[in-house]
Amino acid sequence: MKLKKFIAMAAVVGMVAGLATGCGGSNSDSSADSTGSDAKTEASADFDTSSDITIVSREDGSGTRGAFIELFGIEEKDASGQKVDNTTAEAQITNSTSVMLTTVAGDDYAIGYVSLGSLDDSVKALKIDGAEATADNIKSGDYKVARPFNIATKKGSDNELSKDFISFIMSKEGQQVVSENGYIGDDSAAAFSGSNPSGKIVVGGSSSVSPVMEKLIEAYKAVNKNAEIELQTTDSTTGMTSTIDGSYDIGMASRELKDDEAAELDNQVIATDGIAVIVNKNNTADELSSDQVKAIYTGEALTWDEVLN
Repeated sequence: MKLKKFIAMAAVVGMVAGLATGCGGSNSDSSADSTGSDAKTEASADFDTSSDITIVSREDGSGTRGAFIELFGIEEKDASGQKVDNTTAEAQITNSTSVMLTTVAGDDYAIGYVSLGSLDDSVKALKIDGAEATADNIKSGDYKVARPFNIATKKGSDNELSKDFISFIMSKEGQQVVSENGYIGDDSAAAFSGSNPSGKIVVGGSSSVSPVMEKLIEAYKAVNKNAEIELQTTDSTTGMTSTIDGSYDIGMASRELKDDEAAELDNQVIATDGIAVIVNKNNTADELSSDQVKAIYTGEALTWDEVLN
């Protein structure tokens, strides 16, 4: 199967090189668009459905992985009632959203998953059970692969800057930042009324929450120039444990809090986010069912023709 992948990739590279040689500076924009379309069609035609699926997942501790395996039924309870992650041992593990995107974009036969708000045009998002991964479909309930973005502080914390920043996040202005960046916010939030406290806080955790948090920090510092906020991108579990031990003033998690975390932390949902199931743009698939995604990630389906035919 690896030889087939190499041959398919070599064919695409050769084809693109040939097109580049044949295109002169006098070509019009319309002909360039046509050539690009033809190239995409030929690349898709070269997709070998008998090839092995390259399964790409996130690391343990990732909130996106935790939500993904729960939503698709990949995590199940064993006879003793303990939750077991049945992700196949053949899965490649990535440690961030950006690495997930580049990995899938670089392998014709790869499948992965990312936060909807982090999705870009380097990959293709699949419909799941007939619904596209869009904010509107999450709001309507048609796209069901969604999870909360949580922030948390240690119980009893009285840091004024943390309180003021969280108040901004949950305000009309903060929730507008959330919506503008592709997530689902609270349209009924009240306008921000802050106290401009000074000082420094550390916010850390989920790499899925981090991009929108960066935008929220930027927007907040525009209204409170006395604030110094450091953002550390790790994962959801580190976000919660580091808030409990005092390393972070505010932790980020792209999942629900676990019982032991909730016992020591106060949390708020700042946004709702979808999880997009992604494939390489040369993949001929446009849609999978939830059961097919589960079959892939548990190792039941090994080649693309098992789910596409």
